[in-house]
Amino acid sequence: MENKNKKTYWPHMIVGFLGIGMTLGYWTVKSASSLPVQESNQYMLKYQMADLTINEILESQKTFDKVYTIEIQDVQMMVMTDNVNSNRPQPNPVKLSFGTNHFSYLVRKKDGTVVNDAKVSFLLTQPHSRKNDVYLENVVSSNGRYTTEDLEIKNAGRYTLQLRVVVPGSTGFSAIPAYLKPPK
Repeated sequence: MENKNKKTYWPHMIVGFLGIGMTLGYWTVKSASSLPVQESNQYMLKYQMADLTINEILESQKTFDKVYTIEIQDVQMMVMTDNVNSNRPQPNPVKLSFGTNHFSYLVRKKDGTVVNDAKVSFLLTQPHSRKNDVYLENVVSSNGRYTTEDLEIKNAGRYTLQLRVVVPGSTGFSAIPAYLKPPK
């Protein structure tokens, strides 16, 4: 008779664990769906296209680097101190200013000859957002310099200056970090 009065709580525990699991599952889905997902635009392509053709991109870049160089002109660089906790040296970013900015690039052969007939595209982007991207399909050459039109920059933060240079037989890419300090 004593065994009949003994209560078991395991069915209540199973229902409780199922309830907790379902609640945590709902919370996870709700949290994940509220965060925006940004596509990568490395190599000035959608992620899927860059992933499918990465071998051709890297081979074309290697061919380009054997013959040509890309240099940014007339910009002020910020001097960055290396992080003592990291083994990766940080490149010095280009210093941007609020309002109108423009960028000039010089494309040369290794022997110093200036290239005037390349097809040049430019992209001003932020590393984790494509919302304020500025893409210029055709940057024209003037006296051997490929200069972008005036670009209006209003938001402080990190940027990347990407340039794609297409010459017969190869394509070269340049990605330079840039930074716009917030106003004081």
